[in-house]
Amino acid sequence: MSMPIALQVYSVRDDAKADLEGTLKKIKEMGYDGVEFAGLYDYAPETVKELCEKVGLTPISAHIPIAEMLEDPDKIFSQYKSMGCKYVAVPYLSPEMRPESGNFASVIENVKMLGQVAKKHGLQLLYHNHDFEFATIDGEYGLDLLYKSTTNEELQTELDTCWVNVGGENPAEYIRKYSGRSPVVHLKDFFGEKSDDMYELIGIERKAPKRPSNFELRPVATVCRASPK
Repeated sequence: MSMPIALQVYSVRDDAKADLEGTLKKIKEMGYDGVEFAGLYDYAPETVKELCEKVGLTPISAHIPIAEMLEDPDKIFSQYKSMGCKYVAVPYLSPEMRPESGNFASVIENVKMLGQVAKKHGLQLLYHNHDFEFATIDGEYGLDLLYKSTTNEELQTELDTCWVNVGGENPAEYIRKYSGRSPVVHLKDFFGEKSDDMYELIGIERKAPKRPSNFELRPVATVCRASPK
């Protein structure tokens, strides 16, 4: 069965910021079916939709910071629905929201609420993991607790194969574990060993004086396994 393949625009964020239309054209020329956005580069949603239609790309999904979603979920979700997105994803949790922070229960409640609002707008909420969700709470991974505490309607997975691996688990087994709840998968590889500075490679937590040399992320492809019902 053929599955649509989209590119995470965050992978080419500097190019997109400089020339969004030109970057979308190049993505299409590379053979991708769609894109997953992480920001709109100061363009209105309707303009982004027009650009995607012009070059022949489907805006399948979007990464939206959870704080931005919580500010006005109805407004945010209606904007991305108007663009043609089917999915919206929680892309990342700052340290004070992670499983070991003591605040994870409130994060789960916020995610449940956001999932319910997203459904009202005809969108499916996803969660995109890194490695820190593999910290345990009472012997259970935070990632598993998140999915255990939410329904399939409220939240589905956007498992990132690279970060599942970095977190110490087998990506293929995790995708099988959440079979039926994994409409979108992030496929990317990495080279090297885990380090304290690897988040610099995704533009987060710039702590080291230079880019780490022992860990390299490969470009992201977003695989759309199925359309939501």
